[in-house]
Amino acid sequence: MGLFDKISSQFIDIIEWLDESNNTLVYRVPTYQQEIKMGAQLTVRENQVAIFINEGKAADLFGPGRYELSTQNLPVLTTLRSWKYGFNSPFKAEVYFFNTRTFTELKWGTANPVMMRDSDFGMVRISAFGMYAMKVSDAKILFNTIVGTQGLTTTEDIITQLRSTIVSRFSDALGESGISAIDLAARYDELGLELKQKVQADFGEFGLELTRFVIENISLPPEVEAAIDQRSKLGVLGGHMQQYTQMQAAEAIGKAAENPGGIAGAGVGLGAGVAMGQAMGQAFQGMGQQAPPPPAGGAPPPPPAGGTQWTIAVEGKTYGPYAESALKQMVASGQVASDAMAWKPGAAGWAPLSTFAEFGGGAAMPPPPPPMK
Repeated sequence: MGLFDKISSQFIDIIEWLDESNNTLVYRVPTYQQEIKMGAQLTVRENQVAIFINEGKAADLFGPGRYELSTQNLPVLTTLRSWKYGFNSPFKAEVYFFNTRTFTELKWGTANPVMMRDSDFGMVRISAFGMYAMKVSDAKILFNTIVGTQGLTTTEDIITQLRSTIVSRFSDALGESGISAIDLAARYDELGLELKQKVQADFGEFGLELTRFVIENISLPPEVEAAIDQRSKLGVLGGHMQQYTQMQAAEAIGKAAENPGGIAGAGVGLGAGVAMGQAMGQAFQGMGQQAPPPPAGGAPPPPPAGGTQWTIAVEGKTYGPYAESALKQMVASGQVASDAMAWKPGAAGWAPLSTFAEFGGGAAMPPPPPPMK
């Protein structure tokens, strides 16, 4: 390289930015050990603005167009450099380009669950995520608040800063809304609009405009979702605790039948199902239903109110009462053996289910006659 070439390489005569990534928010023109020639050509394309920086402070801003740099179109820099009578020598300055197009499909989400007080479940942890869109509204403010002050220049660094702001505002909005966990799914739009207004104020302080904000999902911990599912089942049954307990017991028998012990171990599973049904019933309705005690001395348990209902005995323990239709389903699915001992109001005593006419059998054999006196 000759002396002239070396001297020429120290001066910048063309300043422009070709954004090949189409995803860069801020670009700093490399000017290390170089000076900008007075009269250099500056090209600012559509969806771009350029800012000249003097000693860390934003000076002159250029919108889309082609410029020949002079003291006339660098008024702020001219004042800062005290070029009162014009200046034609090369000068040093930093140049930043800002992409002003709308950045869409930006992701936000809670890195850790957010605690909230719920009217139904007490303290619960909430996780959420969604999307938003934004654009640069004031490049000078963006430089002064984030790029120049915090030293953030890459798109990922800036978006990470914004994501933290969104999550903080989400926590505040969720707590102030008073919306219960069960109703959150139906209030995404309302909560998203309120959250957008809060976040827009913060973005405005950074020289950014929030053009779109969407909440895609708000999720609860698995144990809370399981409790909601149980509550939904109770609602389907019309709040009848007896039917709810029967459903829990039937599910427990089904799980027990899948174990290696088969239906022989159903006593444990059935007992657990009844206990679960009673516990859930007390939690949601403040009332429970106890299974009838084992018969004493072979005497049948007292008949339940409300029509024909069945009680079954498994390994010396009684469970029920069950509606006839529910018990038939349990027998048909293999959850209860057809020869399980059962009793219904009006029956003379315990007998296998298969001997009752309702379950395809003949009439039960009458008990032996009383002894003659």
